[in-house]
Amino acid sequence: MKGLRTLCARFLPAAFVSVCLTLSAAGMIRPASAAAAEPEIVVFAAASTTNAITDIAALYAEKSLGSVKTSFASSSTLAKQIEQGAPADVFLSANTEWADYLETKNLLAKGTRSDLLRNRIALIAPKDAALETVEIKPGFSLLPALGKDGRLAVGDPAHVPVGMYGKEALMKLGAWDAIKDRIAPAKDVRAGLALVERGEAPLGLVYESDAVASGKVKVVGVFPAGSHTDVVYPVAAVAGQKVGPAEKFIAFLKTPEALAVFRKYGFAGI
Repeated sequence: MKGLRTLCARFLPAAFVSVCLTLSAAGMIRPASAAAAEPEIVVFAAASTTNAITDIAALYAEKSLGSVKTSFASSSTLAKQIEQGAPADVFLSANTEWADYLETKNLLAKGTRSDLLRNRIALIAPKDAALETVEIKPGFSLLPALGKDGRLAVGDPAHVPVGMYGKEALMKLGAWDAIKDRIAPAKDVRAGLALVERGEAPLGLVYESDAVASGKVKVVGVFPAGSHTDVVYPVAAVAGQKVGPAEKFIAFLKTPEALAVFRKYGFAGI
């Protein structure tokens, strides 16, 4: 109040000072630090969104809209943590299945779920690899590119969305049986990406956005539309005490500023 009194006295005619102070006392004028009073929200987001959500959370704070704490992992891991009571306020999944899982358990706030982003599944190799391109089509094989002992790095197809999409595509294209025993399953898409970045795997399956974020790998093929379920990222507020602040952040994710960040990292809007 003292700072506001000084501000009013300096820049407003004396006749308006008492009005200014009255409005402040009534809560109709909020000081610039009011956003700091907003409750901190915790965002559980798919590992593939790490770079984008980190940047967007910083932008959200810079605009004094609120404070955001982030946690990134496989959508399956995050969903299970939420089920077990982890204090998440927003859930951003890399597929619809894990959002459905939480919704059937009434763990997502009703009416807050929507589809936010799209992505594509890419085949990657280390940036300095001799391999330049793999034609991904029905009947193709990854064995020549994998070599004698090489493995395909990918999120565990049993539960990690990128692995689930990848297995679906490889099965549909007739390439799964030949390489199913040559998989290097990872805990999430970024762990699989890291194996290729370090040259520990000659090939990997990641989202196109992960290749954009890396800089240490190159895309040698993209799986065609129709070879797997569309890669869609649903977002929702987690049922609990912070649904309002969570919805506020979700609304910000849909603004042109936030969508520009997503596009920078290779995502497409809905």
